[in-house]
Amino acid sequence: MFAPRTTPWPLVALFTAGYLAPYLLPTTVGRLERGLGLSATQAGAVGSALLLSSATAGFLLASRVERVGARALARLGLVLAVVGYGGATLTSAVPAVVAGAVIGGFGSGTATTVAATRIAAERDPHRASTLGLLSVSALAGLVYLTVPHLPGHGLTLAAIALTALAVWPLTARLPAGTPGLRPSGPDRAASRLPHRRSGMVLAGAMLLWSLAQNALWGVSGRIGVSQAHLSEPTVGVVFAVALGAGLLGVLGAGALGSRLGRALPIGGGTVVIAGCIALSASATGLGTFAAGEIAWNTIYPVVLSYLIGLAASLDPRGRWAVLVGSASALGTAAGPLTGSVLSAQAGFPVMGAVLGVGLLLVALPMTAVALHTGGRPLLPGAVRRRGGHPAALVAAATGTPSGVVPEVGAPEQPVVEIPLDGTPAPAQRAYDTAAATRAPGAP
Repeated sequence: MFAPRTTPWPLVALFTAGYLAPYLLPTTVGRLERGLGLSATQAGAVGSALLLSSATAGFLLASRVERVGARALARLGLVLAVVGYGGATLTSAVPAVVAGAVIGGFGSGTATTVAATRIAAERDPHRASTLGLLSVSALAGLVYLTVPHLPGHGLTLAAIALTALAVWPLTARLPAGTPGLRPSGPDRAASRLPHRRSGMVLAGAMLLWSLAQNALWGVSGRIGVSQAHLSEPTVGVVFAVALGAGLLGVLGAGALGSRLGRALPIGGGTVVIAGCIALSASATGLGTFAAGEIAWNTIYPVVLSYLIGLAASLDPRGRWAVLVGSASALGTAAGPLTGSVLSAQAGFPVMGAVLGVGLLLVALPMTAVALHTGGRPLLPGAVRRRGGHPAALVAAATGTPSGVVPEVGAPEQPVVEIPLDGTPAPAQRAYDTAAATRAPGAP
């Protein structure tokens, strides 16, 4: 019998707090533009600065979560988010709003870094990331239903700050770190990044993938208002319905799990997204605008959940998950400004066509990485078949690094029983985490 799976709710909540800022990007940029009298390009630049700060946090902290401690870093990120976004909400001075957005963005990136690192060490990282996407989609949909009916330039920033404040109590359940710990000897060799080439290719592809997504997402509100001739409340309802459809997509991804592997959902899903972006960018009425946005937001979180799982599978310590996520955040940061410039120079339909072609090209290396890395480790007894579930219990029971457990797509190998000398480990250890190492202080 397998030990029952427990839901990592603190990580899900932290994931939600970190990811909420990108999800609310269209209304954040639109509110800044109208509430502070900024041009579309200026407002897009503020959104890019926020997300660039978030990406910077990921690159700086990717290798420090274990040493500093997940609890301390998570609390630091949440404090910065509350102070930054809250301060930007309470002032109408543009320099102060920009400074608050940058500080808050660093806090969001810190929270995302901790969540990604810990989720990668989970027994089933795809399940944890799926729950996180469900949570952030539901919360963002609620914000899109309420904010358009209220005045003020900083309501979405206030929503992010309040979310960070609400998540704070759950950080008590995160592990503390062991400052000053440095790996040495065999541990130092084990700490080196595995799958370097695949990780770098995935990181570069994710940067461009996220740039294309957020180039449209950052100007979607303007497309709805200026090109499709819809009111702001109507656009908000479309976004809320689209994010609700995203919930169904994430539920479908969770139910599907690893049955189709990762290559087909990532490659095929990206091709579908390219078509949705072209449709949404060329919309001239409610029907085409809603169809493009809803279809896009249904598929996008599905593909994202598989990409997060793919990055997590490259390194059980979560470093590739953080680095790939930070590269994605760089693309996200450049998205609003890219979309603003492209739409201003060539118009929304041409912008959509350019982004769609770019996504078709990016789908190739991402699919290649998914095929090359093979997917997930198998359960004992499933070594001779090409299926199974992500739980390398052999590695957990014997201390063997999970990377040596045969993966999907690897040549079939016979099962050999090897007797172990010495006193056997206590029974409860047989159902521990399959990660090669665990963060200091982890329970």
